[in-house]
Amino acid sequence: MMIFLVLKWTFLFLCRQNPLLGAANTPYARWLQPQYEDLRGAPRGWNPQHTYHNFTLPPVRAVSQEVLYTHNENISLDESLSHLLVEWGQWIDHDFALTPQSPSTASFKTGADCTRTCSKDTPCFPIQIPLSDPRTGVQSCMPFFRSAPGCVMRRHREQLNAITAFVDASMVYGSSETLALALRNLSSLHGLLAHNQLHSDHGLAYLPYLTVSPSETAKNTTSMGNLTFCFQAGDSRANEHLGMIALHTLFLREHNRLAEELHKLNPHWSPDTLYQETRKILGAVHQVLTWDHYLPRVLGPRAHSELMPSYNGYDPEVDPSITNSFSTAAFRFAHVTVHPVVNRLGPGYQLHPEHPPLPLHRSLFASWRVVKEGGIDPVLRGLLLSPAKLQAPQKMMVEELTERLFQAQGGLPLDLGALNLQRGRDHGLPGYSAWRRFCSLSVPANESELVEILGNVGLVRKLLGLYGTAQNIDLWVGAISEPALPGGRVGPLLACLLAKQFRALRDGDRFWWEREGVFSSAQRDSLRTASLSRIICDNTNIRLVPSDAFTRTLHPDQLLPCTHTNITHFSLSAWKEPDTGV
Repeated sequence: MMIFLVLKWTFLFLCRQNPLLGAANTPYARWLQPQYEDLRGAPRGWNPQHTYHNFTLPPVRAVSQEVLYTHNENISLDESLSHLLVEWGQWIDHDFALTPQSPSTASFKTGADCTRTCSKDTPCFPIQIPLSDPRTGVQSCMPFFRSAPGCVMRRHREQLNAITAFVDASMVYGSSETLALALRNLSSLHGLLAHNQLHSDHGLAYLPYLTVSPSETAKNTTSMGNLTFCFQAGDSRANEHLGMIALHTLFLREHNRLAEELHKLNPHWSPDTLYQETRKILGAVHQVLTWDHYLPRVLGPRAHSELMPSYNGYDPEVDPSITNSFSTAAFRFAHVTVHPVVNRLGPGYQLHPEHPPLPLHRSLFASWRVVKEGGIDPVLRGLLLSPAKLQAPQKMMVEELTERLFQAQGGLPLDLGALNLQRGRDHGLPGYSAWRRFCSLSVPANESELVEILGNVGLVRKLLGLYGTAQNIDLWVGAISEPALPGGRVGPLLACLLAKQFRALRDGDRFWWEREGVFSSAQRDSLRTASLSRIICDNTNIRLVPSDAFTRTLHPDQLLPCTHTNITHFSLSAWKEPDTGV
């Protein structure tokens, strides 16, 4: 068993059936060939006069302004899903996808600073500000860096995935052996992860701080006074916003809790055995929570049943690599479900008397707020009780994301919608119609057929007014424009792309938790009871939780005490082994 564990957690997965499939620092897979402007690597829209199907592509900022933008107050709230479901989507995204930008921030030809120039010159691919834009006169463009190219023997440019593809909690542990070792408490006899030695969260552990040089401290936006609060975790994006910090902290604590319990059951286990087995369990818990709890709510019951059939065993012919279209477009669907306000709630799930709600942009890269403003409990309560934003044709993306992104960090604010569209063009993603065809869905040939698909005449006319033809519509904006399937939160195209990727991640994983031999039958039975609400109860001072953390709770009176039988305990008894004295 212990030999298996060492093989299981080889960090680059070089022990797998095909050592490069899903490994870190390998190119994203593609389901369709890229459509670069010069067929080799120039982004779609590089030359604004270049035509596609007899039409030029619109500036991505114009698409964001005319199709995506909505006032923060002009949103619809999801009636059945909590904002923790939105957070979980980003959490698992950080488990399997990270696209490195070009290591250079200056033009290769002229040396111009990409943050200051509005000229297109690789790696600079700035987002132009249209004359009709409210920002005209303030700025002419937004900086944008092209993704780093992979070194591949192909005729066209490919982009890299810097981390491992598999859902295995790598954002907790890291995707390299060097980082994994740096995150461990190697002096512990119980296989623990290192935690913060300077501050605690009402007696509970925080993530350790990153070591920051004095020069970085001086310019760091996560600083408060003379102290810097940049946390170190298994993923470099841990400090992006308060919800992400809360989940990183939660699962650091859960690892250490599980390791301590395993030590009590098996005091003869070595520190490395305790660490490896705990890591294996926590990876499996992430698989259970994602496939059994998260995906059914995103896809809807019928699509989930049809597109994600029951597990039938490992298939060595399946490539589990993350695809370019999934990472760059499809799995960014949740950006249109983000609420513009971060609610921080007190023990009774009322607005916190000392730490009021924050506009979303003031919660970004503000990790000091966790240490100085109440810890992770108020943030988690807010995620549990706050509803997700509901996607609607005229209410797509809140202005917190299109007009104020990173505003609090200084400099000119960015536009997440425009960034998503520009990234898709940078990666050469084909247009909307090609992906409908790929998924065996109807391909609209005219306005009336597109109206039939999207169900909104006004939206269709905006899109065709910008793009000229459905064939040119950028994948991301076309996909998020489709009405959600019954009981789900995505339309047919996104359901197809999401299910295809998640099925590949499951069926192409030789160490999937349900595969015979990975866990015992009794251990699998225990893993099926995994509950995010239980994990919150076990690792925070929160005493009231919903029975299902992803379901919206309308009123605090509907919450259950952590002692309630519906908040199931995850038993480790199946992991007890006899001490053979070996």
